[in-house]
Amino acid sequence: MNLYPKIYLNNVQEITYEMLEQNKIQGIILDVDNTLIDYYKNIPEGTKEWCTKLKEKGFKFCIASNSNKKEKVKMVAQKLDIPYIYFAKKPLKIGLKKARDIMGLESKNVAVVGDQIFTDVLGANRTGMFSILVEPIKEKDIFVTVVKRPIENYIKKKYKERLKDTKGE
Repeated sequence: MNLYPKIYLNNVQEITYEMLEQNKIQGIILDVDNTLIDYYKNIPEGTKEWCTKLKEKGFKFCIASNSNKKEKVKMVAQKLDIPYIYFAKKPLKIGLKKARDIMGLESKNVAVVGDQIFTDVLGANRTGMFSILVEPIKEKDIFVTVVKRPIENYIKKKYKERLKDTKGE
């Protein structure tokens, strides 16, 4: 189903070199709000180091945020020293394809990481990219996201049930 991620993790720091290698991923497109920063624009401890370690291993990065606040997205991109796109319009394909092109990769070798099913996961799946869903950093969200969270939580529950069924638990 297009609403299910390929992998579901607690945070970006759980994404490992081995996990990316196993899935032939060479580049990572990152969401900003509640994936890299909380509502108050704080980047969780260890995130910059995680990004640096993967860059040292040859992985490419790009931010694709739906935020129309360029300065906020630019600030995060500068702290992580990676290129960015703001107002990416996910789940539409245009922003994700632009981020992929910035990295110079094919869709099949790109992972999209974000905290929302209806933007990040759906956008990744629609473009043939590898979708990784992470838990939101904090519960506080902008209004438009607050409205979607209960529906996304239901989908997450169904996804987890499906995983249990396939593992025979």
